[in-house]
Amino acid sequence: MQQKLEYSLDPDNWDELRTQGHRMLDDIIDYMQHLRERPVWQPAPDDVRNAFREPLPQGPTALQEVHQTFMQNILPYAIGNAHPGFMGWVQGGGTPVGMLAEMLAAGINANVGGRNQIPVEVERQILRWVRELFSFPEDASGIFVTGTSMANLIGVLVARTKALGVDIRSTGLQNSGKRLAAYTSVAAHACVAQAFDLSGLGTNALRLIPTDAQGEMDIEALKRVIAKDREHGFTPFFVAGTAGTVDTGAVDKLTVLADIAEQEDLWFHIDGAYGALAVMAPDIAPRLAGIERADSIAFDFHKWAQVQYDAGFILVRDGALHEATFAAPVAYLARAERGMATASPPWPCDFGPDLSRGFRALKTWYAIKTYGIDGLGKVISGGCALAQYLKQRIEAEPALELLAPVSLNIVCFGYRCCEGDADRVNANLAIALQESGIAAPSTTTINGRLAIRAALFNHRSTTQDVDALIEATLRFGADEVQNIKGYEKVA
Repeated sequence: MQQKLEYSLDPDNWDELRTQGHRMLDDIIDYMQHLRERPVWQPAPDDVRNAFREPLPQGPTALQEVHQTFMQNILPYAIGNAHPGFMGWVQGGGTPVGMLAEMLAAGINANVGGRNQIPVEVERQILRWVRELFSFPEDASGIFVTGTSMANLIGVLVARTKALGVDIRSTGLQNSGKRLAAYTSVAAHACVAQAFDLSGLGTNALRLIPTDAQGEMDIEALKRVIAKDREHGFTPFFVAGTAGTVDTGAVDKLTVLADIAEQEDLWFHIDGAYGALAVMAPDIAPRLAGIERADSIAFDFHKWAQVQYDAGFILVRDGALHEATFAAPVAYLARAERGMATASPPWPCDFGPDLSRGFRALKTWYAIKTYGIDGLGKVISGGCALAQYLKQRIEAEPALELLAPVSLNIVCFGYRCCEGDADRVNANLAIALQESGIAAPSTTTINGRLAIRAALFNHRSTTQDVDALIEATLRFGADEVQNIKGYEKVA
């Protein structure tokens, strides 16, 4: 006779759980289906925020009641990146398929650090597809990580191993005898500098190269800085190109950077957080020529590929060097010829800092299998075409001005105003747009000026959403200018 545990977290009545689960699934599918009818974003009122200051629960609460709290106090107050009017920051919108896949992955609850299990094979399948996508060799390695911030760190650490040898893992940087120097553009994401901080190399080892009028790394300036470093006894070892800068979407001259890296014996890394996956779009892919020559590529499936958060990836050309940078042969991770701890091939935990790893590969596998590279590529092409439409709308409005070239799918613009008040008007305007629930751009600084930044990543966004952004910008912008003029009259 089966003995019941004193206490289990499984339900006493599975049929009741099934009914409630179906209700929860219906609720979230209804939410996704009717997103356009909701505001992009709305601030949570104080009583909702205060609801999350309750003391630690000691006893149970019915699942139905917990879900009701979710529906009332959580779902309406997310940041809104699933909404077609969300244009702030670089965030994908997710898909219904990804949501369902995430549910399945949660049900399996696999730890994909390694061992003999098919979830690991699913991740290896994604690696094979990524190798094919970027024309990398069969012995290239790669793993899922939280996002490109972690992927960039892994790229720096593998490059550090190449420059200083595997012994650096035990002896430390203080005994290396070299002063390493690395290079990226001033437009690179801050996580590249953070990677140098976390790796122990220090942010001072990273030279920030100026950009040209297109927002791309200035190649001649890069050459000069490398030459100067060599003259002063530094060892140049790493250059990071950017495929889609976070501010404007500029793509560095990757082929030229690959040539320089080869000539100077530098590790050629690409931060392609969102732009790298543009290789899936035939009309955009030529912009990324040279990416196939990288030593490592960091990118996110959860941006342009619309996979649910989080699903970052790092691809490394030299798989053996990648493994040597992270593998830790300890007793509790001992491998065997048979059983659950089968030794070959190496486990995912041998290629990164995480032993406990979620099943991120499943939702990515579902996305690629369900939509195909052609379908995902059409989303990317559509985002870039929508950005060109927004550019045309801005250029057709005398009250608006374009503040940066439109390279991919990011458009930076502003409301024209007297010079001294322009930044204040546009900062207030961006907030007014967000609070309206109509459209939600963010802001950045371009050539010393505050710009409204529309990042068109959501596969649900259409010209209707761009038109709504323009119309609201003109209306709120005029109000902001009038408010300033009224204030000045009173003053």
